[in-house]
Amino acid sequence: MELILTRPICFFDLETTGTNVAKDRIVEISILKVYPNGNKESRTWLVNPEMEIPQEVVAIHGISNEKVANEPTFKELSKEIYKIIKDSDLAGFNSDRFDIPLLAEELLRAGIDFDMKNTVSVDVQTIFHKKEKRTLEAAYKFYCDKELTDAHSAEADTTATYEVLLSQLERYPDLENNIKKLAEFSKRKEFVDFAGFIALDEQGDEIFSFGKHKGKKVHDVLEKEPGYFGWILNADFPLYTKKILTQIKLSKLNNKLS
Repeated sequence: MELILTRPICFFDLETTGTNVAKDRIVEISILKVYPNGNKESRTWLVNPEMEIPQEVVAIHGISNEKVANEPTFKELSKEIYKIIKDSDLAGFNSDRFDIPLLAEELLRAGIDFDMKNTVSVDVQTIFHKKEKRTLEAAYKFYCDKELTDAHSAEADTTATYEVLLSQLERYPDLENNIKKLAEFSKRKEFVDFAGFIALDEQGDEIFSFGKHKGKKVHDVLEKEPGYFGWILNADFPLYTKKILTQIKLSKLNNKLS
């Protein structure tokens, strides 16, 4: 089984300082790039997060503060990483909810205007959960009949995720070997930002999915309560959410002026 591709796809996995997309940082990133002709290239970097890695997190992935003390920062690696992924679709395990949002934060923080407008993503975990409801280790055992040794190593998890997707395509005839179709199947909800603060309603309009304005159209809220925009920009929201909200506000302004 090989993936049918019209453009490259990058499978990737992150090990981080924690699970807060807005605050935590990458300590290891591994990327497996698969090309339409079947060629593959793999890169893995340890990253100095420029913050303390909590001991309870070290206990999970084994990457200590000492281990990354002399490694490059993400900003130093950002151009090289972006060069690899910028022409590709993305895939991972729980990537739509965690890895892609956190990667976007790191790239934006490094001054790279990362955007998913022309990119689709396949979340292998979502396919797995819709079909079997398990963890990555169980998925690897179930689909590939192999034990996942060195789990929570970014490189091992990345390779396992790629192999699991290939096995899923072999196991489920109704899964089309098409990246856009797989991206649609693995999507949980229709969100405009990665973190899920801005969603789309049935009419395709942006709505807030949290707080006192949950379910209300973003345009309406920004018009009736302009201070809400400033509050979000100054609060502890992900950079990508702030970027999307700014784009929505500017589009409304441009429509008024035109």
